[in-house]
Amino acid sequence: MLRAQPFRKALVAVRCCHGTASKSVVMGIRREDYGSQWERRAPINPRMVKNYVDKGVRFLVQPSNRRAYPMKDYEKAGAVIQEDLSEASVILGVKQVPIPRLLPNKTYCFFSHTFKAQKENMPMLDAILEKNIRLIDYEKMVDDQGKRIVSFGRFAGIAGMINILHGLGLRLLALGHHTPFIHIATAHNYRNSSMGRQAVRDAGYEICLGYLPESIGPMTFAVMGAGNVSQGALEVLNELPTEYIKPEDLKDAAENGDHKKVYVTIVNRKDHIIHKNGGPLDPKDYEMNPQNYQSNFSEKIAPWTSCIVNGIFWDVNHPRFLANLHTKQLLTEGNSHKASESPGCPRLPHRLLAIADITADPGGSIEWITDCTSIEAPFALYDADHKHQHFKNLRFSGDGVLVCSVDNMPAQLPREATDHFGDQLHHLIPELLKSDASKPLEEESFSPTIEGAIIASNGQLAPKFQYIKELREKSDSMTIPVSFDQSGRKVLILGSGYMAAPTIEYLTRDTSTFVTVASEMNNEIEALASRFPNTNGLYMKIGRQFDQLRKCIKEHDVVLSLLPSHLHPEIAKLCIQNRTNMVTASYVAPEMKALQQDALDAGITLMNEVGLDPGIDHLLAMECFDSIREKGGKVISFESWCGGLPAPEFSENALKYKFSWSPYTALGSLLRDAKYLRNGQEVYVPPGRVLDPSNIRDLSFLPGFNLEGYCNRDSTKYVFAYGIPTAHTIIRGTIRYKGFSHAVNGFYQIGVIDDAPHPALSEQAPELTWRELLCILNEKPIDCPLEELNEVIYHKVSQDEIRFDAIKELGLLSDQVIEKRASPMATFANHLGKVLSYRDEERDLVIMRHQIGIEWPDNTTGMEEISLTLYGEPYGLSAMAKSVGYPTAIATRMLLDDAIHEKGVVIPLSKAIYRPMLLRLKAEDIRALTRTSVSEA
Repeated sequence: MLRAQPFRKALVAVRCCHGTASKSVVMGIRREDYGSQWERRAPINPRMVKNYVDKGVRFLVQPSNRRAYPMKDYEKAGAVIQEDLSEASVILGVKQVPIPRLLPNKTYCFFSHTFKAQKENMPMLDAILEKNIRLIDYEKMVDDQGKRIVSFGRFAGIAGMINILHGLGLRLLALGHHTPFIHIATAHNYRNSSMGRQAVRDAGYEICLGYLPESIGPMTFAVMGAGNVSQGALEVLNELPTEYIKPEDLKDAAENGDHKKVYVTIVNRKDHIIHKNGGPLDPKDYEMNPQNYQSNFSEKIAPWTSCIVNGIFWDVNHPRFLANLHTKQLLTEGNSHKASESPGCPRLPHRLLAIADITADPGGSIEWITDCTSIEAPFALYDADHKHQHFKNLRFSGDGVLVCSVDNMPAQLPREATDHFGDQLHHLIPELLKSDASKPLEEESFSPTIEGAIIASNGQLAPKFQYIKELREKSDSMTIPVSFDQSGRKVLILGSGYMAAPTIEYLTRDTSTFVTVASEMNNEIEALASRFPNTNGLYMKIGRQFDQLRKCIKEHDVVLSLLPSHLHPEIAKLCIQNRTNMVTASYVAPEMKALQQDALDAGITLMNEVGLDPGIDHLLAMECFDSIREKGGKVISFESWCGGLPAPEFSENALKYKFSWSPYTALGSLLRDAKYLRNGQEVYVPPGRVLDPSNIRDLSFLPGFNLEGYCNRDSTKYVFAYGIPTAHTIIRGTIRYKGFSHAVNGFYQIGVIDDAPHPALSEQAPELTWRELLCILNEKPIDCPLEELNEVIYHKVSQDEIRFDAIKELGLLSDQVIEKRASPMATFANHLGKVLSYRDEERDLVIMRHQIGIEWPDNTTGMEEISLTLYGEPYGLSAMAKSVGYPTAIATRMLLDDAIHEKGVVIPLSKAIYRPMLLRLKAEDIRALTRTSVSEA
């Protein structure tokens, strides 16, 4: 405990540091809201808070009903319970802080997991630097011997050891042996560690009585390391009838030992690390040149071990003590206890039964443990081929070694862990209170313990941690978020643009659904993660990081891709590999269609074309077609028009259009070809000609909107997809306001709708203005006078005033510096996304019209007209976002609920899919109007 007088002196010093002798010093305790539902710890307990409140420190504690110590206890201690921590200069936490909740110009203390440049936490570190936050990491608080002075390691060891003993009981039972371990529960089932140790003590008593079957042989435990984690594990093992032996005596104990006790050996570096030339360990040389050493653990210790308890810190430069090549040797029948067996008393398949990987370092010192487990599903079996199976129930049979690798072990004993951690941190709080993040670090006077733990300050990495930059440069800078609650259903959304918000909103209405949004747009994913519950952001360069994406897909139940369609086939292949369902709003490309058999073999659904167009148009069309067929009629024509537009009051611009979706994708669609059926004749429109006047139609429906349309894509394939072979006309097209196609053709003419890479637009090319780019594209000198360039462009657009004015209005003759995007079209699309985007107060409009010609059995004909008109909301969701986001979310929800049974590459044409989807869309107020007319025969 701190003496009162020294603390008061420190407090006066703190007040002076912050500019006043009267203003209260304020410290905050944040709510743990990052990652698992099991995180109930706090950095200090109410008793410690009271100690500081009594000495004049004001404490602000964020409300949390999940915290193991209830809010009322902190309130009784004198803390103020409130959400806003902005008054605090120093904020304490345990785990990482979600980026949107980082307050600028503060000192934060928590386990950041950044000093190894861990990819999943680099966006958070970037935000810390940007927000001028001083980050102090508990894990780097060490004494003058380099030993950590604040940690949860002891309770990680206690919880991990209790867990693995519980798992051993279940695993042995599955192998045919009832043992005293069967009565030990997992750690979180006990109110405190004393209760857990009592259960272990009871098991130990039964082992002393001989209740451990002789046929399984003596039980041996190898505890790696002697740090806090290992010490915690040994506290639990000491409740058993334990005999400690040296590693070199393990073989004899395993072969000849007494089954009425358990044998424990503590394995340090000197016991298994040797020089590659055969010489012994030289500790100093090992620290300098670890690459010259190797481990003989797999030969000298592992073959005689029943359970390995891993509590060591492993560095990537150090040798692993168990590598992939060792598993086949260890997990063989020849490596089992040589006890006699009889019916009902089987031998074990191999001696190594379990591993408690308490450090939870996938791919680390035990190479073939590739994933962490969770508190609610703590075990996995790894076989000799490194394949693993996670258990969500109590079925523990199968081949392999049982592994417990929970990445937040101490959270199972949250109160004791909080008390223990706070007792260690307690004496450092007066010094932490001195921290002023606005002051240069060199002006502070921290002890070596605190100074050495400062990872970032004043917008820069601290000198000691500058190496993080180099580590990041060696990686692909991808992040992987902390796993969500494993009992929930998880959706991975790829893309964070316009359609993401309604999709996430819909999915997270179910509190058991968790969403990860993956994108390279940090600001967007941060905004989405802070806006919606059960949502986390994931920084990822998806198009270039398919190996990392594969790992992420593996952890989710459904992948919903909002990315450009050309990425979908590769993503679908990863989903097939991981047997994960996938949803997209995009058309089925030939590359996607080619995956049909692979998807069937994997037993998954690749659901496509569930947006607006394609998507809702399919649902409404198939509902109508099936109704006509049920009444004995046949479809003789089908025209479908759809488009997203600005509401009329916001359409006054050069294109009479604004972008509520990707401008690049919108422009790219203009480069494709088109094909349709008209009066029994197939009509083909070559690539890049969809806006030719011959392909433009005046649309007479909804005359108040003054619409035109152009035919797009291949409409003829829907003859068979829709089951309407009797139709002589099938046209599907895009709606725009009149004048759009005429203006856009001018941009074709001046060369900016060209997706071929251009050397002037490469990253290495010199800076360019729009005027200079037009000079280059139109073969004029880059310093061509504006008057001359105007004349050139005017003639390029056939002396058309409307087209020329559109080019000027959109700034392509200006001296504005462009943002180069490799090709003219990508650069132009990026520009349009800024100058023709919707402002918050503006709204958009979606129009869809089906016109279906019908011939009835009595030879009469008719027309079914289906109309959908949907407006966006100013300051809210756009119509396009709703009409694409909601159907994709509904399809995803149906897959999560196992309500879609079709496998393979699927589009929503069956009654089993379109009927429930239309019903759910009506619940979102997305509904169509139908009008029917009949003509005489």
